[in-house]
Amino acid sequence: MLVCFFFCMMLLSSDRCSTFAAADKMKMAGSAVLLISLLSAVAPLPSEALNVRGHLLKSKTFRSPPILLGPGSVSNKYHHDVDFPRGHLAVKSFDAEVVDENGVPVPLHETYLHHWVAEPYYALKNSQSPDTQNLPKGMLKRNDGVCKTTLGQYFGLGSETRHTATWVPDPYGIEIGNEDKAPEGYEEKWLLNIHAIDTRGVVDKPSCTECKCDFYNVTIDEYGRTISKNYTGGLFCCYDQTQCRVKEGFNGEVRKLFLQYTVTWLDWTDAVVPVKIYIFDVTDTAMLDGTPEHSCKVEYQVEECSAENRANNECIHTKTARAALPRGGDIVFSVAHQHSGGVGASLHGQDGRLLCESLPTYGTGKEAGNEANYIVGMSTCYPKPGSIKVSDGEVLTIVSNYSSDRQHTGVMGLVYILVAEPQQPTPAPSLCFSFPVPWCLPAWMSSNM
Repeated sequence: MLVCFFFCMMLLSSDRCSTFAAADKMKMAGSAVLLISLLSAVAPLPSEALNVRGHLLKSKTFRSPPILLGPGSVSNKYHHDVDFPRGHLAVKSFDAEVVDENGVPVPLHETYLHHWVAEPYYALKNSQSPDTQNLPKGMLKRNDGVCKTTLGQYFGLGSETRHTATWVPDPYGIEIGNEDKAPEGYEEKWLLNIHAIDTRGVVDKPSCTECKCDFYNVTIDEYGRTISKNYTGGLFCCYDQTQCRVKEGFNGEVRKLFLQYTVTWLDWTDAVVPVKIYIFDVTDTAMLDGTPEHSCKVEYQVEECSAENRANNECIHTKTARAALPRGGDIVFSVAHQHSGGVGASLHGQDGRLLCESLPTYGTGKEAGNEANYIVGMSTCYPKPGSIKVSDGEVLTIVSNYSSDRQHTGVMGLVYILVAEPQQPTPAPSLCFSFPVPWCLPAWMSSNM
């Protein structure tokens, strides 16, 4: 049931947020239990919808096209026109994981989910008409971030996807499907990019998941260009249909897997406050270089720390970048994306103030969602509405920290934020399911008590 989903999300998020006091956790947990009891007493709720004071919160689970993987193989495909809710909507969450044909979650130590991204695009309605032959068949509908050739997704995560909250707090929503904003003759559709690496039977799992070129035995990238000898690992070496080295004599079946994703949304109304999506990349050196074009390289390399730093227990690699926020407002959500070895990322305002810190959770076992040595979750920031403001053109600093006990290749340091234009007065949640945040007391719940 949807109520159980929100209750579980509250517990997961409150446990990860170091800023929450223990008393706040207990108070929120108690409120959630009371809420569940109240709703259960009224009527059983269908899993796909929850109607509260005229607002219909809907949720539906979809599956991607099949992902075919054998031991050591890589799939990094783009799937267009995937299943997605249609209409003028406010998306509230997008959660995903890799499952097998029976819907059983697949652990990261078998299939490593390097990343998945979901992005809307505009597709030509009548592509066969003679009048449209000179028009582009499709146009990406990118987010509002500064990276103009990469990182255009609306949603996206990696190994951390099972335990990272994606809920957009009330009264905010990510607007999709507004036909008035579509170019004439085009309609909105969605694409998925899923990058998965099968590590069953491989010689060295970390080398495969970090895409070390020696283990993939590649010298050219997917476009046929020669890979530089200074490039030791990353996306250029683990593209679609490449193969990571497998132990001699190991045999394993080709498996059919899927990205199973659940979208939760509301029909768009004037009560929803729209947000802009910005993704900042710690490899973006445009401001440092003094160039107008942003150079978001997406990935970078962490070298092993020196003997001196190791002796002083200082094996932490810190990378920073600065970028100007195109349009200011209130930050209402933030989360970082890192790979194994990451120890956290943060976003800072122009005056140095901390806007958000996102920390990883590492697994300790073998089961899906708790895989040892993998990042299985990233903490999220849910500021109280109006409490964290950023200005038009404000220069923000992105900081990404990794352990440098050993070399890491192809790592990422991305910060994803949702920004709402300032409202007068600051909007109060009218449909409040935002249990991960201690400031959110559902008005509709208290009015029924």
